[in-house]
Amino acid sequence: MAEPRTGTTPDSLETGGVKAEGPEADGPATLDLAWSGLTEPPASLAGLRSLEALRLDGNRLRALPDLSGLTRLRALHLDGNRLTELPPLPPDLEVLFFHGNAVEALPDRLGARLRHLAAGGNRLTAVPAALWTLTALESLNLAENALTELPPGIGALTRLRMLDLGHNRLSVIPPELGDLRLTDYLYLSDNLFTDVPESIGRLDRLAYLNLTGNRLSRLPRSLGSMAGLVELRLYDNQIEELPDGLGGLGRLRELHLRGNRLTGLPASLAGLGELRLLDLRDNHLAAVPPWVGRLTRLTSLDLRNNRLRELPESLGDLPALEKLDLRWNKLDREPDALRRLAERGCVVLR
Repeated sequence: MAEPRTGTTPDSLETGGVKAEGPEADGPATLDLAWSGLTEPPASLAGLRSLEALRLDGNRLRALPDLSGLTRLRALHLDGNRLTELPPLPPDLEVLFFHGNAVEALPDRLGARLRHLAAGGNRLTAVPAALWTLTALESLNLAENALTELPPGIGALTRLRMLDLGHNRLSVIPPELGDLRLTDYLYLSDNLFTDVPESIGRLDRLAYLNLTGNRLSRLPRSLGSMAGLVELRLYDNQIEELPDGLGGLGRLRELHLRGNRLTGLPASLAGLGELRLLDLRDNHLAAVPPWVGRLTRLTSLDLRNNRLRELPESLGDLPALEKLDLRWNKLDREPDALRRLAERGCVVLR
C-alpha cells in the first residue's frame, strides 16, 4: 500500500497502530511505513509471513528484529534510519536498501538472489569477500563510506549495470573493473585515485562516467574506446592534457573538465558531433582552438577563469550556442564573434 490507512477493512491487518492491506490472514504482501515517525518497529513485524515488500525509510529506527523468517520477502527498504547493524535477513531478498544509516559492517551472507544493494552513506570500512560472489547483482551502491580497497573480485559481478563507489578512500582501480558490463553509470568520484587502468576502455556500453575529485594527472588512451558514453565528468583533478582518442566518443553530449591544468585541447575533439556542453572553467588555457566552431550542436561553453587574451572568429559560427561564459579572462579586444553570437540571442557573459 502507498501510505498508512486509518479505516478498518476486512483485508486490513493491525501492525503496531498502522493499517496494512493484504489478502492473506498472516499479513499483507506490501507494508509501507515509510516516514511514519517510528522509533521502534511494529511488534508483529517478524510474524508477517506473507510479506513480500517492506518499506521503513525515513524513520528513527535503531534496531530491527530477526527478519529471517519472512521467507517471501523480496524487497527491504531501510534508507534514512539510525541503524548500526542489520538484523538476520530473509534468504531470498532481491532488493536491499539501507542508505544513510550508521551500519559498520555488511552481513557475511547475503542471499544469492540479491539484485539491488544500496549501502551508501554508512560507516563501512570494508566489505566481506562474499559480496563479490553475488553474481545476480545489477546495481551496487557503496558510496559515502570509508572503503580503502577494491579487490579484483569485483570483476565477477558481470550483471552489474550501475556501480557507485564515490566518496570513499579508494586509491587503486583494479583492472578487473573492465570485465563488468556496466551500461548506466559508474561513479568513482571523490576518492584518492592517481591513475585509471587502460582496461576501463572495455566498458564500451557505459553511458555515464564520473571521475571527479581525484588526483588524476593523466587519462588512459583507451578512454576513447568507450563508445557508449553520453556524459563524462573529470573536473577537479590535475589533468594536464587529454588523450587524442576522446574525439572518437561520437555519442558524447557533456564533457566536464573544470578545475584541471589543461593548457590546450587535442584537435580530435572536433569530432564530438553530439556535444552540447563543454565546461573548461578553471584551467590554464591561453587560447581557444578554431576547430571549436565545428561543434555545431554545442549549446553551452564555459571558459571562465582561464588565461585567454583573444578568441577565434569561428566561435561566432556556432549555430546552437545559447550561453558563452568568459568571465575572469582578460581579452585584449572585443571579437566580432561575440557580437554575432549576441545578435542571434546567445547569452555572452564577460
